[in-house]
Amino acid sequence: MADREQIIKATTDLLHSIPPHVTVVAAAKYHTPEEVLAAVEAGITVVGENYVQEARRMVDILGRRVRWHLIGSLQKNKAKYAVDLFDLIETVDSWALADTLDKRCAAVHRTMPVLIEVNSGLESEKSGVHPEQAEDLIRRVSQLKHLRVQGLMTMGPLLATQEEYRPYFRETRHLFDHIAAARIPGTEMRYLSMGMSDSYQVAIEEGANIVRIGTAIFGPRTYPDPQ
Repeated sequence: MADREQIIKATTDLLHSIPPHVTVVAAAKYHTPEEVLAAVEAGITVVGENYVQEARRMVDILGRRVRWHLIGSLQKNKAKYAVDLFDLIETVDSWALADTLDKRCAAVHRTMPVLIEVNSGLESEKSGVHPEQAEDLIRRVSQLKHLRVQGLMTMGPLLATQEEYRPYFRETRHLFDHIAAARIPGTEMRYLSMGMSDSYQVAIEEGANIVRIGTAIFGPRTYPDPQ
């Protein structure tokens, strides 16, 4: 487990270095509730989880003192749990998933804000809608009664330097601006989620107002042993 004081210092330094309009989502994947709590005590207000099961465990311990974002891919059979746990789902990338989420939200009488995940690197092994398909998906999702599209999210390919991410973030920002200008009814383009520990500075320069940061807060992840 990472040292509590190191997490507090890293979080404090990070938050002081980032413009106030940018929300830092602490990416909690494989980190302990104690580590996440240290980041929260240092000023983190949003925690991101990749998996529904890990999120359930974390929410049970930390409660609702923070907002919870789903930042990993969501399987349709986990949608009903995601609706109960998260305040924002950043990874809607298909009509089938959106439709499933909408039905679950209707059943529990809530409206879920979502981001559309864009596969800006056109990588076959990654989730996300291709940029040229994003507007069509958003127009369909905007007709659902219990989801509200509030922006875009992208990962970008795994690259060696921050600067190499810039074209992917810039393209996603242009797509964000295009969709915002289209004024699609039922859609409010508020959030552009781009950038992680190795790329968040460039992401902010290119217009991100949400960054998802794990290693720069908690240190390197310790991956669980394979079962």
